[in-house]
Amino acid sequence: MLTAEQNQFITQVGPRTPAGTLLRRYWQPVALKEELEGKRPAKPVQVLGQHFVLFRDQAGRYGLLDRDCPHRGADLAFGRLENGGLRCLFHGWLFDVEGNCLEVPTEPEGSKFCTRVRQRAYPVEVRNGIIFAYLGDGKAPVLPSLDCFVAPDEYTFAFKGLMDCNWLQALEVGIDPAHASFLHRFADDGDASDTYGRQFRSASADSDMPITRVMREYARPEIKLEETSYGMRLVTLRRISDARTHVRVTNLIFPQAFVIPMSADMTISQWHVPIDETRCYWYAIFTSFGGTVDKKKMREQRLELYELPDYKPRRNRSNNYGYNSDEQALETYTGMGHDINVHDHWAVESQGKIQDRSREHLAGSDKAITVYRRMLTDAIERNGAGETPPMVLDQQSAKSLTGPATVDGIGPTDRWEEYWKQTDSNRRQAAVWAASAPSA
Repeated sequence: MLTAEQNQFITQVGPRTPAGTLLRRYWQPVALKEELEGKRPAKPVQVLGQHFVLFRDQAGRYGLLDRDCPHRGADLAFGRLENGGLRCLFHGWLFDVEGNCLEVPTEPEGSKFCTRVRQRAYPVEVRNGIIFAYLGDGKAPVLPSLDCFVAPDEYTFAFKGLMDCNWLQALEVGIDPAHASFLHRFADDGDASDTYGRQFRSASADSDMPITRVMREYARPEIKLEETSYGMRLVTLRRISDARTHVRVTNLIFPQAFVIPMSADMTISQWHVPIDETRCYWYAIFTSFGGTVDKKKMREQRLELYELPDYKPRRNRSNNYGYNSDEQALETYTGMGHDINVHDHWAVESQGKIQDRSREHLAGSDKAITVYRRMLTDAIERNGAGETPPMVLDQQSAKSLTGPATVDGIGPTDRWEEYWKQTDSNRRQAAVWAASAPSA
């Protein structure tokens, strides 16, 4: 349980809040690259309770500026993209991606007034379909050499989805390995030929046993937790027989991302990014280790559930997530369809906009959540004391952080750890990608 004060300490993310100040020490996803691929590559974005305008100039450079014009506070999200920057509609002041004021056309000819004006701009990097920004003060840290960042573009696919709740409760579903045996339980294993791009539908590595069956029939896992330099590693063991154990490895990348296996040869790297205290986006990079990604199919699958331009789920609180009692009796544990994203949305949104954690009773299987909250609280306090929190990386430490290793497979009980290390394709493939990737 947490008191109301403790809960507020780790969930509020606005400017000058303790948790918000910590999260501003890290790169945050602010949009998908595809969102700026239309006729007008500019859009308003809200992250960590702040309002910005994101745009791409004629030279292809990305910029993120505070949304209110420094002249009279008018909305730059409606600005004109021209002459190397974004021009405010009110008086024509022009700003480039670095926040420099290029023109103040209402001033006399030859005036140097624009050289004294600057709009706050934020560093931006694009990594495999996601636009990241650094919203903090001082020098930005370096992004780690994770598989999803160093993989060639054709081996990745990026997407996002809106969640109508606080970012923390959304994140915690990803580090809760026990829930999958219930929330994502299916009465049958479906069509083996239609598993591409769908989590919990294909077979485990080195096995013909569908993961749906593993989750359905082996619902009491043993969960091992290891704190690491990057966050934590969760190894979930489901004993299939005296000779075999199903191994599933999940990694938390501090502060707000996790990497999980999607199938035997694909992983999901997912961030939960606060819009404000009561809404967040999940951003994900799907990374393939077995071949190039069918981006068209992956996108079509997700647009069946999410609608543009806000990436809002079609099944949501307003329509009871598509709940059907007949389906619940015969097909799925939830009665909310076969897409596990819908299940996750219900699970975290039904807790309320911000969960009242003074009423919860965490069990032994929830140790990862308890440990993460402690890690988060410690990092907030360290940051507030002027210390460097974990995972604020320099060039050398960022380059050395690869992977992380993850697997979804069945191996011998007496040597599951050795099996996991030997069959983990991520580290082998990541080494190839890292060697061929351009320098950051």
